[in-house]
Parts: sequence; C-alpha cells; structure tokens
Amino acid sequence: MLVSIKNKYRSFPVQIKASIWFLICAFLEKGISIIATPIFTRLLSASEYGQFNVLSSWLTIVTIIVSLNLCYGAYTQGLVKFDQNRSEYSSALQGLTILLVLVWTIIYLIFHQFWNAIFSLTTTQMLAMLLMVWTSSVFNFWAGEQRVAVKYKSLVLVTLLVSFAKPIVGVLLVVHAQDKVTARFVGLTLVELLGYSGLFLIQMARGKIFYSKRFWRHALLFNLPLVPHYLSQIVLSSADRIMIANMVDSKSAGIYSLAYSISQIMILFNVALSQTLSPWIYQKIKDKRIEEIAGVAYGALILIATVNICLIAFAPEVVAIFAPSTYYSATWIIPPVAMSVFFIFAFDLFAKFEFYYERTTLIMVASIFGAVLNLVLNWLLIPLFGYYAAGYTTLACYMLYAVFHYIFMNRICRKEIGSVPYSAKLLLLITVIFLTLGFILLSAYWNFWLRYFMILMIFLGVFFKRDYLWAFIERMIRMRS
Repeated sequence: MLVSIKNKYRSFPVQIKASIWFLICAFLEKGISIIATPIFTRLLSASEYGQFNVLSSWLTIVTIIVSLNLCYGAYTQGLVKFDQNRSEYSSALQGLTILLVLVWTIIYLIFHQFWNAIFSLTTTQMLAMLLMVWTSSVFNFWAGEQRVAVKYKSLVLVTLLVSFAKPIVGVLLVVHAQDKVTARFVGLTLVELLGYSGLFLIQMARGKIFYSKRFWRHALLFNLPLVPHYLSQIVLSSADRIMIANMVDSKSAGIYSLAYSISQIMILFNVALSQTLSPWIYQKIKDKRIEEIAGVAYGALILIATVNICLIAFAPEVVAIFAPSTYYSATWIIPPVAMSVFFIFAFDLFAKFEFYYERTTLIMVASIFGAVLNLVLNWLLIPLFGYYAAGYTTLACYMLYAVFHYIFMNRICRKEIGSVPYSAKLLLLITVIFLTLGFILLSAYWNFWLRYFMILMIFLGVFFKRDYLWAFIERMIRMRS
C-alpha cells in the first residue's frame, strides 16, 4: 500500500507535487496554531485572550494601510508579467515595502501618543505590529516567488520551522511575563524577525534593485484601487471582535474570537479548492466554455457545505477540546460563522469572472457595501442581543456579498459571453439545504441524543454519496495535471 502510494507520488509532475506540499504546508501551519490554542486559552484569561485577538485584528488592518498589500495582487501578477526580470521586480517591491514601513514608523513615533490612544495599544505593541507588517510582507514576497518557480522544498521548510517556533517561544514568554498579551505578540514578532529577515537579504542580493520607477509605478497603480476592497474584507472578518471589545468587554471578545478562530479552520478547505479550481476556471472563461464550470462548482459547494456541517455538528466537543469551560458559550457562535465560510467560497466562485474581465470597481463596490453593513448591524444589534449577534451579522453580510457578486457575474457573462454559468435554482437548493441542516443542528445543542441522531443521519447520507464525492476529488486532482 505504502509502496504503491510512494510510486504514484513519484510519477506526479513537479507542479502536482508542489501543489500537494503547498496544501500540506498550509494545513500543518494552521494545524500547529490550532493545536497551540488550548495552551494559550489556559495561560491567558478570557479577557487577555480577547485583547490578543483584538491586537491581531488591528494588525491585519494596519498591514493593508502601511504595506498596501503589495505582496499579494500586484506582486503575483507582476511575477508573470515581468518574468524576464523576476529577481529585479522582487527586490524592487521589497525596497518599496520597507520604505513604506519606515515612513509610517516615523509618522507613528512623532505622534505616538495620538496613535496609542486611537488603537488603545502600548508603544511596544505598536512597534511590534509595524515590525510584523514588514516581516510578514518579506515572507509573502519570497513565498510568492517560490510558488511561481515551483520551488516547494524551501518554502515548506521555512514555514514549518517558523510555525513550530511561534507557539514554543510564545509559551516561554507568556509564562514568565506579567503583561501576557504583549509577551504573546512580541513572541510572534521575534520569531518572524529571526525567521524571515534572511529572506529579505536573499531577494535584495539577487535582484540588486531598491528603487525602480517602472516596477514601483506598476505596483502602486495596481494595488491602490484595491485597498478599499482589502480593508472591507478585513472589516468583515475582524471588526466584530474590535466592536465587541469596545461595546461589551474583552472577555466577550475572547469568547467570540475562539469561536471565530475555530470556524476559520474551514477556510483552509476554501483555499485548497480555490487554488485547484482557479486556473481551470480561468481557462474555461478564456475559451468561452463556461457551461463546463457548473458541475464542478456545484460539487465544490457541496463539499464545502459538508465539511462546515461537520464542524457545526461537533461544535460543543470542539470548544471543550480547545478551551476551558469559561469559553463554552462560544459553541453558539460557531454555526453562523461556519455558515459564513460557505458564502465566502460561493462569492469567490462568482468573483473569478469579475477578476478575469478586470471589473475591479464592482468588486470594490460589493466589498465596501458589505463592510459598512456589517459595522451598522453590529452597532445596532450587539447592544440589543449581546455579542452573539456579531456571528449573525457576519453571516447576513456574507450572504448579501455572495448575492451581489452573483448579480455582477451574470451581468458580465451576458455581456461578454452571452450566457450565465450557473443555475440560480440549483445554487438556491444547495444553499437552503445547507442552512436548514446548520440551524437544525444548532437547535439540537440542547439535546445530546437528538444531535447525535442527526449526525448519524448526515454520515449515512455522506456514506451513500461517497462515490460521487470521491469522483469529484479525483477530478480536482486531474485538473492540476
């Protein structure tokens, strides 16, 4: 058996091997972080855990403002566009990013009391945050180049070493610190600084360019219009924790953060499927054969729905594993947030048409609308229903977000191709069944035996449809070859 698997693996082309290892690496990286969660939920109080997650939420927002997310959209596209000058392009964007970080650091130091009051953070926390903006960008630039060049061994090694070091250093610092929140965050910063700084030197030495008018202009013109989109995405995923901390308390933010973190495990499945499907879907759009996309897309949605239903079904047990009894109320937040993951994958399927035809304005409009709606709903409903409401406002916003992208997709497809790729009735059927099962399982949290009877029925359904699911997975593997 093992020999057969090993021989099969050896027969794969390097692109398939790279895809497998990138996926394994992503799961291990997240898995190590998840395994460490029960440790930190016991070393930190619920209030401290909430403060740390609020700090992490601010980091994602500050990263976009300071670095403009240059290591994502512009960089990936530029590596392909400037493939003959890839090393020079990489070093130039590294130079632009460190310049942006230095400028913002100077601005912060001059007005540090003002910024500390705005963010409700200490100077140490703010400086660590700005340093992590740089280190994370350095890694993402290098990792993006490795993926394009299909060099997976170095990427896997660096990722795993840093992923293992983060919780180890974090535990050592937290145990011996009075300010445990700052200690946890500083631990992450130190590990990234030691683990990633060398990657900056490698790319700069290889490209030998700090400033390039051509490359800087390309990156800024490409990414600046997308900043509102990136910020809106962060607002949708992070604003609820910040608002709960300010409108309720840090303990509630910590409980909500645990539920959100557990639910976000499912995002890994989204990323894995999206990375597999994207090249194939873009090729079908280019060839104007969009009618071939639907069957695969429906199967992907069903698979995503299935894994999220499994998480909802076992939410009480998962929360008990990840945290002490003081976090038990997080159980009730997992279902709506896990359902949101389904709609995140759905809108990504629809948005691929907008990206392909470069309709970024539509993407920005949908993103801003979703973010503003999320803020308004949280502001109105959290005082009335408590922090539980944030999970449902997140679900409502992602549902509307998916609807907007579906409408935009259809408009683009009718204009560019003359037909639409998906059946609204089938999409609605899959969605209604998924939501119904999710809410029924949620209502069964009060009755252990009823919940497990439902779980048995769901597993029987999956068992009888196993051939369909396995055929779909095999099709995904063939697409990568």
